[in-house]
Amino acid sequence: QVQLVESGGGWVQPGGSLRLSCAASGFTFSLYFMSWYRQAPGKERELVATISLSGGSTNYADSVKGRFTISRDNAKNTVYLQLNSLKPEDTAVYYCYARQLDAWGQGTQVTVSS
Repeated sequence: QVQLVESGGGWVQPGGSLRLSCAASGFTFSLYFMSWYRQAPGKERELVATISLSGGSTNYADSVKGRFTISRDNAKNTVYLQLNSLKPEDTAVYYCYARQLDAWGQGTQVTVSS
């Protein structure tokens, strides 16, 4: 069955970096757009970034442009989210999402604090 498994979250100080990974299985990964969402405590889940099938096209939320980078490796069935220059307001659970399948991962916690 379709499975998305995120990893790479953790605690980091402001200004730090993290790299999130999402390993996909159960579907032909290279045929699907992939996205990262995040949900902070008490807030709605928000779209962070989306990447096209080949990775040639990406889109970002204004709040993360220039700091986050989404990428994918179709040979490894994995999508990544590089988080740089992290701010406390980036604290959230980050989720991987296969939009056409409406499939979510379990999420990985990112905490940014001093």
